[in-house]
Amino acid sequence: MTTDPATAGLKVFVVGGAVRDQLLGEEPGDHDWVVVGSTPEEMVRRGFTPVGGDFPVFLHPRTRQEYALARTERKSGRGYRGFTFYTGPDVTLEDDLCRRDLTVNAIARASDGTLFDPTGGVADLNDRVLRHVGPAFEEDPVRVLRLARFAARFVGFRVAPETLALCRRMVDLGEVDALVPERVWQELSRGLLCVMPSRMLSVLAETGALARVMPELRDDDQIRGSVDAAARASLPLQARYALLCRTSPDRAGLARRLRAPTECADWARLLPGILESANQATAAEEIMRVIEVADGVRKPERLLGLLAAAQIVGPVDITIWRKRLEVVLNVDAGAIAGAVGEPKEIGKAVRAARVAALAQAPTA
Repeated sequence: MTTDPATAGLKVFVVGGAVRDQLLGEEPGDHDWVVVGSTPEEMVRRGFTPVGGDFPVFLHPRTRQEYALARTERKSGRGYRGFTFYTGPDVTLEDDLCRRDLTVNAIARASDGTLFDPTGGVADLNDRVLRHVGPAFEEDPVRVLRLARFAARFVGFRVAPETLALCRRMVDLGEVDALVPERVWQELSRGLLCVMPSRMLSVLAETGALARVMPELRDDDQIRGSVDAAARASLPLQARYALLCRTSPDRAGLARRLRAPTECADWARLLPGILESANQATAAEEIMRVIEVADGVRKPERLLGLLAAAQIVGPVDITIWRKRLEVVLNVDAGAIAGAVGEPKEIGKAVRAARVAALAQAPTA
């Protein structure tokens, strides 16, 4: 085996998700590395590029993977930003692992395959339990969101009762009120893309966090069923988010609170209208209005995506709508523009031609 000159002589360990996933028999994603007993100066001397803000993280000179110095942390303020980090060379691997969130994420593997598991993460993996590492869990409110996301990903795992109780205490103490929208959205969006998003909602609701971080959201069994169905259908994030808040009366307010991406907010705004009109539109003019509301001429894939989301809730014939959209898009707008003398009349003429084409098409 070729020795990596950048890490030769360093105490380097793979930690966290990559170890967890490999032990579960899954393909590990990105590798997180921890370096024990080193200093920022030594890492730079070896060719690593410093990129960390609050604590030293370095990019490998060749692989560009992230290597973090082992660290401990101390609560110094409110919220997830209220921490002081210490990364001295005397910080041990166990020190680093014991400050992590869940036991299943606090396992390390050395280069020779040896596992380091000071918090019992392997046993919890075998027992299919999501359990907090220790009392320091309650110092970081993001961990409530992460716990809920992991519940949505690892559907065969249960959340330890004592961990749920600790999360409720964090909510009661107001810790989650300090969460910034970007972190809430980051975990929510990742959770919506998991196998069973409803479990994320269940954990957040059970801890009391859901009403605090998303008070505009109307959560019920129907909503949970629809986001799970969207996950089974492999629909994109925009569709899952739109289904999540489709019955919430203040979808715009929720999007503002979360600072949701524009595309997600647009899908959430448009889906209720698509649900109402997709099956009612039969005349050419009605069909054209549905296409226009969703800006289907410029964004045909968005219209089809919204219809796929609508299909989760009720019967929608996407095949017919695809043919209708094809009829509209096949109208030669350029030829019509060339034949119309007045520029201000071009839009009306093109639209009239599209409606006429729909009226003559058997799919209308």
